[in-house]
Amino acid sequence: MAHIVVDENEMLEKAIKRFKRMVEKEGIIREFKKREYYEKPSTILNRKKKAIQRKLMKKNRKGKAEY
Repeated sequence: MAHIVVDENEMLEKAIKRFKRMVEKEGIIREFKKREYYEKPSTILNRKKKAIQRKLMKKNRKGKAEY
């Protein structure tokens, strides 16, 4: 859970900016968007498999370029 302490002499805009950075760093918004709608387990599995394939293809392209 993102939590910040605002000092008396700290500007509100600066505190809000710090809070937004912390929320982005912890991935709270990303997690919320991911859970906004129900996703079937098979769809999740397919998405993960495709991500792994993309990662492997990218790794293979980098490996071929080094030779």
